[in-house]
Amino acid sequence: MYAVVNSGGKQYKVQQGQVLRIEKIPGEVGNPVTFEQVLMFSDGENVSIGQPALKDIEVEGHIVEQGRAKKIIVFKYKRRKRYRRKKGHRQDFTAVRIDGIKTKAQEKLETKAEPETKARKPETETAAPKKEQTSMAAPEKEASIKAETTVATTNTSTSEQGSK
Repeated sequence: MYAVVNSGGKQYKVQQGQVLRIEKIPGEVGNPVTFEQVLMFSDGENVSIGQPALKDIEVEGHIVEQGRAKKIIVFKYKRRKRYRRKKGHRQDFTAVRIDGIKTKAQEKLETKAEPETKARKPETETAAPKKEQTSMAAPEKEASIKAETTVATTNTSTSEQGSK
């Protein structure tokens, strides 16, 4: 599965897991990047070509590196005119790792499925400790009440025996 995306005025063929060096885009290392201008998409059997871009497909990735390329020398020269100009240039780039190629229909299904699982987990976690706490608290109270009554009855019985 691959796609052709447009970024920085250039077209790139991308696949999942590939590291792509593109023109500099804003963002820090680790930030997510979405290429919404997908020109072509192939899933191995079917090929979809946009006119000019496909609206229902996105390419997702995250920034791996922000940097500058190696220096290139720009040298201008005209013979017999004593004209020479030497200049250096380093181009900024952003390295992006492609995480996946998704259709908007897949994204809608995933976003609907995720909140349900997240909502259920906290309910089960909070419900279990409450049951344990209530069951543990009740026997302690009953035991302390029984101990107090037995101590009180033995104290009254010993005091009665001592006065007789």
